[in-house]
Amino acid sequence: MENRKLRMAMIGGGKDAFIGAIHRFAFNMDAQVELVAGTLSINPEIAIDSGKSLFLDESRIYTDYKVMLEKEAAMPKDKRIDFVSIVTPNFVHFDPAMMALDKGFNVVIEKPITFSLEQAKQLKEKLAQTGLSLLLTHTYTGFPMVKQAKQMLKNGMLGKIRKVYVEYPQGWLSTLKESEGNAQASWRTDPKRSGIAGAMGDIGTHAFNIAEYVTGLQVTHLCANLNIVVDGRMLDDDGAAFLKFNNGATGVLMATQIAAGEENCIKIRVYGEKGGLEWKQEDANTLLVKWLDKPAEIYRAGTGYVSSYASHNSRTPAGHPEGYLEAFANLYRNFSLTVRAKMNGEKPKEEWLDFPGVEEGIRGMAFIENVVASGKSDNKWTNFVV
Repeated sequence: MENRKLRMAMIGGGKDAFIGAIHRFAFNMDAQVELVAGTLSINPEIAIDSGKSLFLDESRIYTDYKVMLEKEAAMPKDKRIDFVSIVTPNFVHFDPAMMALDKGFNVVIEKPITFSLEQAKQLKEKLAQTGLSLLLTHTYTGFPMVKQAKQMLKNGMLGKIRKVYVEYPQGWLSTLKESEGNAQASWRTDPKRSGIAGAMGDIGTHAFNIAEYVTGLQVTHLCANLNIVVDGRMLDDDGAAFLKFNNGATGVLMATQIAAGEENCIKIRVYGEKGGLEWKQEDANTLLVKWLDKPAEIYRAGTGYVSSYASHNSRTPAGHPEGYLEAFANLYRNFSLTVRAKMNGEKPKEEWLDFPGVEEGIRGMAFIENVVASGKSDNKWTNFVV
C-alpha cells in the first residue's frame, strides 16, 4: 500500500495567470498533493521563471508539455507524476489531456472541458479505455451547502421539483477590456481561444452545471437568447435561456458579464411541491429552505445536522466562513482520495467520488453548442442534443 502525497505536474498557470495560483492554493490546503513538474507557460521565459519561483527541480521545469509528458512517463515509478492539472485557455485542453491519459496519468482539467463537444466525447472514450480518473473543476459543486442542497433534493425533502432558477451575473466585461491589454479578457472573448461562446461558455456553464448537479435532473430542451452588448466584442457577453428538465420541471438560466457592479454572485433557487431552497455564493455557508406550510429554515455549514456529504466537505466549526478556495480544495481532496484508493486497489467512499468529471464535461459542452444554436435559431424551443 502506498501512503504518500500524489505527485502532480501543471500545464499552464504560470506567474502571469490567474487560475494557476488558485489551483495551487487548493491542492496545497490538504497536503495531499506535491507539485513536482510543470510546463507553466507557452512563453519559455515565463515558464522557467515560474517554475523557479515555485522551487521546482530545474530538470523538471519544461517549456513544452509534450516533452514533459514524454520525460515524466519515462521516469521510474517512484519518481514519475501521478496526474496532470491542465489550467490553460480552452483551446489547449484536449491535446494535453489525451496525451496525459495515453501516458498513464490521471487528469485535472479546467472548464469547459474541451473546445468542442466532439472532443469531449473522444476524451470520454480515452478515459474509459485507460480506467484513470478525471476531475473537471466546476468549483461551485465543492461548497458544503451546495452538497447539502443536492442531498435534500435527492432525498425528496421538497417533493417533486417543479421550478429551477439559476443566475450568474458579473460586471467585469462592462467595457471593452480586451482592447486595453487585459490578458483574461483577451482570450476569453476570442473565438479562436475560447470557442463558440463567450459568457455562456465561461460562466453559463457554471450555472448550467450547478442546476443539474443540485437537482439531479437533466435539461432536455432550451430556448435561448444571446447578446453582444459591448460594441467591438466578438463573443456573447450576455444571455439567458428557458429550460425544460427530464422530470417535467421548467427553469430559467441567466449568465452575463456586463452587469455593472456585480462580482461573482452565482445563485440557485429550486422549488418543489412542498417548498423551495436557495443558495448563493455571496453567503456560501447558508442554505435557505422555504416551506409552504411552516416558517423558513436556515441551514449552516459546519453544523451537526447536515448530511455526510456536506460535513465531509466542511473544514471548520460553524460560524467560521469557508469560501471559494476551500470549495476548490474540496474538489482536489476528493479527487486525490479517489486516485489514491484506486492505486491501492481499494474502493473509494461515495463522498470522495462526489466531484465533477467527464460526464459533466460532456453536458457542459453540449450546453454551449445547444445554447448557441438556439440563440441563432428562429424556433422557440430546440431539443438539447448530446
